[in-house]
Amino acid sequence: MGTPLGDFIRAKRDSIQPDTLGLPDRGRRRSPGLRRSDLAARAGISVEYLTRIEQGRDRNPSTPIVHALADALSLDAAERTHLRYLAKISGGECAGRTRPAPAPREVRTAVLDILRLLEPGIAVVTNRLGDILAHTPGYALLMGPSGLLDTDTPNLTRYVFTHPAARTFFADWDAVADEQAFDLWLGPSIDSSEWLSTELAHLAGPDFTTRLNRHTVPTRGPLRIDHPTAETLTLTRETLELPDDAQQLTVHLPADDRTAQALDHLRPQVTRLRAIS
Repeated sequence: MGTPLGDFIRAKRDSIQPDTLGLPDRGRRRSPGLRRSDLAARAGISVEYLTRIEQGRDRNPSTPIVHALADALSLDAAERTHLRYLAKISGGECAGRTRPAPAPREVRTAVLDILRLLEPGIAVVTNRLGDILAHTPGYALLMGPSGLLDTDTPNLTRYVFTHPAARTFFADWDAVADEQAFDLWLGPSIDSSEWLSTELAHLAGPDFTTRLNRHTVPTRGPLRIDHPTAETLTLTRETLELPDDAQQLTVHLPADDRTAQALDHLRPQVTRLRAIS
């Protein structure tokens, strides 16, 4: 049985063309990308050891080995962070679990106060599972028509992969789906992430599982929304990490004048901030 670490290394190796690293073309081969022997040589480890890591038979590579693999694969900063995280969770932290640990849903008073200061802006507090924990009225204005907030415990990840309106509401659905699947690796707890992943694997099938298992670090570009009462809206997102809470506060800002004007026309009287418990 493989591990997330091995799956990620293998996926990155398969995605690299040897000529981009200055390696010679050795003719036809059975699988695409970089040969295992080439990666092992670049990382300064044996092919047999690399094979054990990729197949999940070695779950505890040392920190220098992880760094060497990151260098050999020419990973960028975000991919290196993800590689280190996968090395951590593949090393046995998942052992002995019997039931999922619930992700905390409480939002600190200070964070709610920050949200109030952001009104009438578009801001939301979430965790990496996609749980919507609190939001401004502006966020409800933006997302309300999508159906995302229609449940007592709205979850963006579940919405993206299971709600029939999601693929039309998000103009770049594939990019949003990539983000939500990737963020499950960074969930509030390994248990809760696996619980939601199992649910979505059953409901969404390959649309979800392919994204989860290929470990592609998303670019998180502008968010484009086909709002039912306006033209396509283009927004940038600025995120404040709240590491002690395993939460994020994200502010959505108009990316152009047309979007700003459309939001001004949509904005009703400011209503009360909503925290979802």
